[in-house]
Amino acid sequence: MEFTIGGRLEVRITPADVGKRVSVRRRTDGGGTGAEFTDVVGVLTSWNNGVLSITRKSGESVHIVESSVVAGKVVPAAPARRRGPAASFGELASVTARAWQPVESEALGDWRLRAAGGFTRRANSALPLGDPGLPVGEALGRVRDWYEERGLPAYVQTATGAEGTQELLCAELERHGWRREVSAEVRIAALAPVGDLEADVRAVRLTREPDAAWLARYQRFSTPGPHVLRVLGSGPSVWFATVPGATGDTGDAGADADPDAPPAAIGRCVVDGRWAGFMAVEVAPEQRRRGLGTTVMAALARRALDEGASAAWLQVEEDNEGARALYDGMGFAAHHRYHHYRSA
Repeated sequence: MEFTIGGRLEVRITPADVGKRVSVRRRTDGGGTGAEFTDVVGVLTSWNNGVLSITRKSGESVHIVESSVVAGKVVPAAPARRRGPAASFGELASVTARAWQPVESEALGDWRLRAAGGFTRRANSALPLGDPGLPVGEALGRVRDWYEERGLPAYVQTATGAEGTQELLCAELERHGWRREVSAEVRIAALAPVGDLEADVRAVRLTREPDAAWLARYQRFSTPGPHVLRVLGSGPSVWFATVPGATGDTGDAGADADPDAPPAAIGRCVVDGRWAGFMAVEVAPEQRRRGLGTTVMAALARRALDEGASAAWLQVEEDNEGARALYDGMGFAAHHRYHHYRSA
């Protein structure tokens, strides 16, 4: 990162740059004989009482004492993407929300309060897509009350790491005592290469609704009540993929299939205009490393292509190394990150 002009380090940011993406070099006490430096890149969310706060694209907040800053500058809001379809944060936020809809929702200005009996944070969190119409502190109080009335913990879903994301809101949440619990990446890719993956999709069964076998493999609940089925079935055009479980001695998925056995692999896809969103791709532990995740993705992608989609998105938690490696190989690249903050 180049900070110098004419060989001199310069601090070219001020408190007026709050809300902009910056790169800051600071002096650290490394315990050695000489000065050590580290660089921090993110959105400058505050500069008060001699302390800078910067929110990185990961959602992590870094607090820097002003006297330790040796250089700083404003940098572009988002680096140029090298691959994948062009997409704004606003477009993706709306598309991903339509693919996983709550049972109950209510507007709070441009925020949306969502509830689905506690089934997943995504369907049971406030989604801020603009101005709540109130000071943030008051809006957060409304959020707490709304979820308390329903016997649910209060969550707010935010995003970081792209142009137009919500680093300033993340900082406000932290100042009001909310704590980040879970973070995940939203990744995007061209859809055609996913459909072109080498996979024998003949064993994949595609349906409009999840059957009992599909639900048996989807281990995200104890009993799939009506609220679960409402969320899973929501979206403009929803498809469920099932690779039947195997019986007999071969262990091959789809061979000698037992219709009553939990599937070897499942997946869900929601087609929404040019976008195909992939969710709930799960493979039985004993069937992993046999390409079944790829097979499910390819089958769903081909159906989405038939419906006119051209771009793909999915969400993957940052600690799911197996899924991240699979999606890397399919050409998915991170667009932004989303986080769930919980009220203290």
